[in-house]
Amino acid sequence: MILTGTTGLAGVIGWPVAHSLSPRLHNFWLEALGIDGAYIPLAVKPENLSLALWALPALGFKGANITVPHKEQALALVEKSDSFAKRIGAVNTIRVDEKGRLIGSNTDAYGFIKNLKSEARHWRPSRPVLVLGAGGAARAVCVALLSVGVREIRICNRTHSRAEGMAEEIGGPLVALHWGDREDAAEGVGLLVNTTKLGMTGAPKLRMPLTKLPPSAIVNDIVYTPLMTPLLASAGERGNRIIDGLGMLLHQAQPSFTAWYGKKPKVTQALRNHVLGG
Repeated sequence: MILTGTTGLAGVIGWPVAHSLSPRLHNFWLEALGIDGAYIPLAVKPENLSLALWALPALGFKGANITVPHKEQALALVEKSDSFAKRIGAVNTIRVDEKGRLIGSNTDAYGFIKNLKSEARHWRPSRPVLVLGAGGAARAVCVALLSVGVREIRICNRTHSRAEGMAEEIGGPLVALHWGDREDAAEGVGLLVNTTKLGMTGAPKLRMPLTKLPPSAIVNDIVYTPLMTPLLASAGERGNRIIDGLGMLLHQAQPSFTAWYGKKPKVTQALRNHVLGG
């Protein structure tokens, strides 16, 4: 890759950011589409986020993705944001418009639903959904589910008050349940989604009994390190349809890339293999 004065720059801002798979993802698309562009990781400490964002237009960046721990703070720093970002309470994508303004959006909800529909075309929003967790990812998942007409979302979080707060802030048919009731909460659901870090490499194991989960239910773990989490392995062994977390990452990147470079890339098996290091 040769950078020139006309190279369209974008990147991912986080702290830390070395673990991000986004540079592999976006640079694959740039090369595949023959675009003079580059996507780079930008390690920015929380106290420097405002300076980094305000520098994007001056440095000629088309925009940037925002990752942990900056998503909530970024919402307050952009000059304009979309309805998803406002309802979720976080920005994960920034576009620099023709006037140099920072336009914020959140594509996590889009990525979740797009991946769900791609991997489980038979899924319908008529049955309840159980969401584990009440952090930023859970908010995005819940907003996404509400946008397609899910009639009941059961939220189980280790800190019950946080689940209650999220349910109240988002509104709609969200019910906050105690963590100890998660086994019973799986009864009758059509979809179970883990948005916690439990089960991630280096994190404690997620203990989620599946005895009351219907055999027809789909199990989606948004964790992608490892791809086959203990939750997915257990669900797969009992015959449930399982969806790993990588697809959400790939699909949420699509609208970001399109906003910066004007072309809609495709999510393919070749992209998946490349991001995984194949």
